[in-house]
Amino acid sequence: MSDDPQAGLDRGAVKWALKDALDELLGLSDVRLAPRYEGGTLVIKPGKTETQEKAIPLEVFFHKITMARDRLRVLEQRINAHPKLSEEDKIELQQYITRVYGSLTSFNVLFKDKDDWFIGARSTAGS
Repeated sequence: MSDDPQAGLDRGAVKWALKDALDELLGLSDVRLAPRYEGGTLVIKPGKTETQEKAIPLEVFFHKITMARDRLRVLEQRINAHPKLSEEDKIELQQYITRVYGSLTSFNVLFKDKDDWFIGARSTAGS
């Protein structure tokens, strides 16, 4: 056995393991596009006929949506761990983030797995 603490360590494997651990800790995951949308295109067609439409591959658009979601999750973690925010402020900011998630639920159709969906505030009976 070698006395060198770095012996046998593959830098790539260590980076991958660290990334995997951080993703798990922060709630980030390998999110997949629903198969029916693979290879699809989002077309933004202006109301004015003299202007050009914009076509975006759905994989690119989906990546942007999932990155926004991941950044919201990191923001949640940072708010919850912030040492100077009061509990009241943390709750208020968390409720705001929940409303943002609710605004993004229209994009759930793009996700392969329901576990990856955006979920806003749940309504309760009588409220």
